[in-house]
Amino acid sequence: MVNKTLLKNLDHLGFPLMKTKEDFDVNITLAEVVKSRDTRLWEGFPVLLVNAAEDFSFEYNQVLTLLKNKQEQDSFQNLLILSLAMYQYHRLSFVWADRLKKGLTTQKTDYLKMLKESISHGKVIEIDKKTFLPDRLLKIFNNYLKKDTEKAKQQIENYEQLSLEFALSQLFSPKQKELFKKKLNGKPMSKTEREYYSRAVKKKVTAIANIDLHRLARRLTGF
Repeated sequence: MVNKTLLKNLDHLGFPLMKTKEDFDVNITLAEVVKSRDTRLWEGFPVLLVNAAEDFSFEYNQVLTLLKNKQEQDSFQNLLILSLAMYQYHRLSFVWADRLKKGLTTQKTDYLKMLKESISHGKVIEIDKKTFLPDRLLKIFNNYLKKDTEKAKQQIENYEQLSLEFALSQLFSPKQKELFKKKLNGKPMSKTEREYYSRAVKKKVTAIANIDLHRLARRLTGF
């Protein structure tokens, strides 16, 4: 039976089974995932691990000390190697993952190669008497990649929006910026607004649109 606190913490590591905003320790959470021996959670371990390491909170030795017997420690190491194989398959490179790979024994390195081959060729993987289907492992991890890509895209869009707002604020007064957006979006303007737009805003817009001026401005700013 999976611990309820563990289920609540998993959302922080990109495996949302329950929503929570409470603080938590990623190393304790990873250790509890290992101890749970829950196949569903083990399938998501590559996602949990990469998110745990994202803000440098993950500590390999700390997780290892939280696992009290050799079976749990072996399970953790096998899940970690499965995760490394998944990252290699997707050609993802992380400094912390490269450091862990360098510390592997020859036997563990061979195991990593075998797991990567199994993922590549769709062969069933067995870890500690638990069976994993590569297609399902890939689906779970690809969902993470998709969300991560969408998050990055949203961050870029937010930055671009803020950058545009800043640039508009440098050129136009608040009222002029309002009229600029109205005109851009085809919204109706009153007679007074149209006259003010024509008299003050349009001239600035025309200057901005000048290709030569734009080229000179980019040269001066180093863009």
